[in-house]
Amino acid sequence: MAGSMKDIKLRIRSVQSTMQITKAMELVASSKLRHARERMEQARPYFETLQATLADIAAANTEFTSPYLARRPVKKTCYIVIAGDRGLAGGYNANLFKLVAQAAEGKECCVLPVGKKALEHFQRRGMSILTEAFSPVEDVTVSDCFSMSRLVAQGFLKGEFDEIHLCYTRFESMLTQTAKTVQMLPMAAPKPREDKRPRSLMLYEPSSEAVYDAIVPEYFAGLIWGAVCESEASEQAARRTAMDAASKNAGEMIENLNLRYNRARQAAITQEITEIVAGAEQ
Repeated sequence: MAGSMKDIKLRIRSVQSTMQITKAMELVASSKLRHARERMEQARPYFETLQATLADIAAANTEFTSPYLARRPVKKTCYIVIAGDRGLAGGYNANLFKLVAQAAEGKECCVLPVGKKALEHFQRRGMSILTEAFSPVEDVTVSDCFSMSRLVAQGFLKGEFDEIHLCYTRFESMLTQTAKTVQMLPMAAPKPREDKRPRSLMLYEPSSEAVYDAIVPEYFAGLIWGAVCESEASEQAARRTAMDAASKNAGEMIENLNLRYNRARQAAITQEITEIVAGAEQ
């Protein structure tokens, strides 16, 4: 009985130590989440402005052509996958990798991994990796996003791959993060104007096509940067939720172990009293 009580006591201390770690990780994730959400909200206007500019240029030209709009038979697809650098974030990384596996099933593809977990995941599966230069997602800067944008845009123009998809986790709320994929190239053709209002006349130099083709890599960089910000906020929110759940589970385990310890202690005391009474009667 004494050995059993000692084992329970050691386990209580072990769970308490684990609980301290999960609590600390929850606080760190909460702090990082606040900064990540601020950065995400600051990145959205830039992306939205570029998107509106591209739509205006395309809609203002009836005979608009661009190599970024060209659709050809898909022989190879490139996936830009933005995952985390660490685990202990619930299903954050697993859900994203599952989505990519479903999207890439049966296709010849290559991957541009962003984040240590993404790089490790695709290295283990022997997939073709475009570059390993952006593995720590927390170190990715706006300049890195421009480098990624130019890399994939040039690869598309050279015919190295025929489609480009961006895979990341969208931050919906503190409790909801959704893995999703967005097709970057080829871009959707501009929709014809349905309204009859007079369109604004704007002169682009040297031409609207040249301006459009120059803006597209900038747009992709903004899109990637926005996805990085969304993914980082999603990762911290997922980790905060996971650590909160782990702390609650640890608290419940400690309560159950304390109950078992008290019962064992009470049984030991009862046994000792019984032995004393039996010895006195003899």
